[in-house]
Amino acid sequence: MQDQSATKLVLPGMGRFYGHVAQPFAFLGLRLVVGAMLVIEGWPKIQSPFAMAGFTEAIGFYPGWFWSAVLAALQFVGGLMILAGFLTRPVALANALMLAVTFWFHWSNPYGAMALTQEGIVAAQAAGQALFTADGIRNLAADGGAMFLHQVQFKAEGLSALWTVAALFLAAFGAGPLSVDRTLLKREF
Repeated sequence: MQDQSATKLVLPGMGRFYGHVAQPFAFLGLRLVVGAMLVIEGWPKIQSPFAMAGFTEAIGFYPGWFWSAVLAALQFVGGLMILAGFLTRPVALANALMLAVTFWFHWSNPYGAMALTQEGIVAAQAAGQALFTADGIRNLAADGGAMFLHQVQFKAEGLSALWTVAALFLAAFGAGPLSVDRTLLKREF
């Protein structure tokens, strides 16, 4: 990161706050969110590390059993390492590459109309208040679920993009001062 003392601030008195409080806690917050989300996403995969073999082969990663296990370890173990700020740059870079593939997948394979069939919409309407609010049922019936699918697709793409960029940021700038890398190891990759 750029040295705060070299930056001309509108409020120069804030320099110490930015450098000693805001920046360290921003790095920590970003690292905790990225690491925790990776652990949460990785937990089911680490419990069944070969379960994604068919999916990984379907998107071109062979052998599937190998890449499925790599995906599980990257997410779960990598998430724990990012949480701690241990070997953050290489682990974040590896996860950023994996997350970029996730973004590519969501971008190139939209959910589309195939996710909601007419039979599914009728069943949802029949279930009524058990599954949806009255407004939810009206909205679903009004456009056949198109807006719902648009929102799901937007979130899949948007969150994948945001997560990828956050991991790339950690790969580029490291874990920050409140990390194992800087406090115990006294160095970073």
